[in-house]
Amino acid sequence: MEGKGQTEKRPLVILTGPTAVGKTALSIALAKAIDGEIISADSMQAYRHMDIGSAKITPQEMDGVPHHLIDVMEPDQECNVVVFQRLAKQASEEIYGRGHIPILVGGTGFYIQALLYDIGFTENDEDTALRQSLEEQAKRDGAQALYERLRAVDPESCESIHAHNIKRVIRAIEFYEKTGKKISDHNREQRQNESPYNFAYFVLNDNRERIYERINDRVDLMMAQGLEAEVRALRESGCHRDMVSMQGLGYKEILSYLEGEISLEEAVYLIKRDTRHFAKRQLTWFRREKEVIWIDKTVFDHDSQNIVKFMQDFLREKRIIL
Repeated sequence: MEGKGQTEKRPLVILTGPTAVGKTALSIALAKAIDGEIISADSMQAYRHMDIGSAKITPQEMDGVPHHLIDVMEPDQECNVVVFQRLAKQASEEIYGRGHIPILVGGTGFYIQALLYDIGFTENDEDTALRQSLEEQAKRDGAQALYERLRAVDPESCESIHAHNIKRVIRAIEFYEKTGKKISDHNREQRQNESPYNFAYFVLNDNRERIYERINDRVDLMMAQGLEAEVRALRESGCHRDMVSMQGLGYKEILSYLEGEISLEEAVYLIKRDTRHFAKRQLTWFRREKEVIWIDKTVFDHDSQNIVKFMQDFLREKRIIL
């Protein structure tokens, strides 16, 4: 039996890029143009009650376009790539059933890769002794010590994983310890998988200064909208720093302020700085991906209509849309 031809594969559109580059507004325009529905590939927007710090799209901004995987988990649950992949596949099936095209939108590169290449996750979650030992080391010696342990065996992973992302640092060390293989090598191999989709992988980008300026403005807006009160309410409801949700950018810094460890001014400075660093790591990840179509907003004079037209033309050429 012959394999499926490219045109027989089901369509999937990806729109990603660094944080604050302008994915949200563009994704709405694209969805309307191609009769699409949006699946969020943002690890923080999956959580309920975490709206301001995640820059969650509002019902008004959705403008009638159906969105999936937003507000699907409580803050005390763990949103990880395995959970995301399962939910994203379910959402895709529903979207195909309506005769629409799924558009994966967000900046979590590993989530995108998991759906796009249908990565198989065969981690032995029953064997948690090593994970618990690493979690204890993080509490005892601090996140940086754990990060240096990862750097010693897999320095390449440290380019795309932040020291404070303890969950991913632990996963990378755990993978190496259990398999004797670097997770960066594993991810590279997974990128060579053939996708089961007829897809277009758009990465939106802008000049660095403009992205950094938008990040700073966004953080100022979050503070004005009440980020401090949002984190305070989460804390009062029982959320704490050991939760995966509370390790998100904006949340862990304000939590440190509320617990008297740093000043509010310092918390805001750290959110801006670490978000800029995050944007840089996102771009590092996307540059390693194959078959990516880079969309430089400066080339289009920041004209959204021209960008949407470019994407539509590309999708027609690849027979993803008619």
